[in-house]
Amino acid sequence: MPRLQEATLLRVETFSDRMLDVVDALPGKRVSRRVLDQISACGTSVGANIFEADEAMSAADFCKTLGIVNKELSESRYWIRLIGRRGWLRAARLADLEQECQELRRIFGAMISRSRKKLAGAD
Repeated sequence: MPRLQEATLLRVETFSDRMLDVVDALPGKRVSRRVLDQISACGTSVGANIFEADEAMSAADFCKTLGIVNKELSESRYWIRLIGRRGWLRAARLADLEQECQELRRIFGAMISRSRKKLAGAD
């Protein structure tokens, strides 16, 4: 049973696409393959895990998977900031993407909090 609105899923898909756009823009910047792989992995993991959360078998599973989403968003934010600090891409180009990380983390954090309160009330 789907738990998330289609608009939320689309927003996360767009985030993952934007992370891959950053990866595509970096090869000419002498960035190691390992860094590119890390950026790709966390950026796309956000999308994969949100789709997994959407089909969670229980409220506890939903919370656990959203927690993973938030961890991947935190890692994505780290890489976005590193790319800007290193000057691999202009910080201005990355600002909206970092802001989207923060907004998505707040949204999913609130979902986790509400779901945990419901779970605690079910006891």
